Amino acid sequence: MSPFLRHIDACNAPPPEPLLPFRLSGAPVGLLAPAIARALDGAPGIRCEAGQCSLQAAPESPQGRSDALAALAQLLAERGHIRLRGEAFDVRARPEGPVLATLDRGALPAFGIAASGVHLNGLVRRDGGLHLWVGIRARTKAVAPGKLDNLVAGGTPAGHDAWDTLLKEAAEEASLPRGLAERARPTGRITYAMWTAQGLRRDTLHCFDLDLPEGFVPRPNDGEVERFELWPATRLLAAVRDTEDLKFNVNLVLIDLFLREGLIDPASEAGRSLRAGLTRF
Repeated sequence: MSPFLRHIDACNAPPPEPLLPFRLSGAPVGLLAPAIARALDGAPGIRCEAGQCSLQAAPESPQGRSDALAALAQLLAERGHIRLRGEAFDVRARPEGPVLATLDRGALPAFGIAASGVHLNGLVRRDGGLHLWVGIRARTKAVAPGKLDNLVAGGTPAGHDAWDTLLKEAAEEASLPRGLAERARPTGRITYAMWTAQGLRRDTLHCFDLDLPEGFVPRPNDGEVERFELWPATRLLAAVRDTEDLKFNVNLVLIDLFLREGLIDPASEAGRSLRAGLTRF
């Protein structure tokens, strides 16, 4: 078995027990752990029966649905199930579907509601081979403190698309000039569904590559990254293969890059297995 496959398996860790479908005004939007369903049962507008939970908002509108979800999220926070983060994300029944509501980012896994984000590979092509800029995450980060990260990465907040988010995060995290960031090219999507202590994390990662000039040096700007380092791609491949030094989902973004750049043979049995594993839901 490919040593890279463990990262894909880790990002698709199954829940310990079956989850209950969660419907918002009739639309299937999430999956609840039984403990969360019990905590919500009896809350205003919600009904749990026949193996599923449904929330009917009043008034029936995006704002009404957002308000109803916010009340449930506040209830879970007060009971110690989640930690609210003060950042709203869009809620959809399917990735390209209409926005049905918004919900605090910290509540998304508890409801099993899908989220999306962006990851940017910062590439420097030298005669000696491909190099990549990597970020070292701040030690104060709640998730993966001190781990290696992509040059730029971030969740897509409510009202934004992947491109908007990329340009925003490029400036905020790495001080990339807008004109340079706009040269990024989309390379595809990665999906995973990962059971965590907070619930089911269902993510779609929109991946981008950006070829950077030899003299450009990214600078931390918002405190989320301690510093940036330029690594040979072969060193980064070894880190993904042999260590747990990278943030969990960054491993997947880099496996995708290694396959596209031929550092992992995409035509091999292992390469085909890895490619299939990057889009599991």
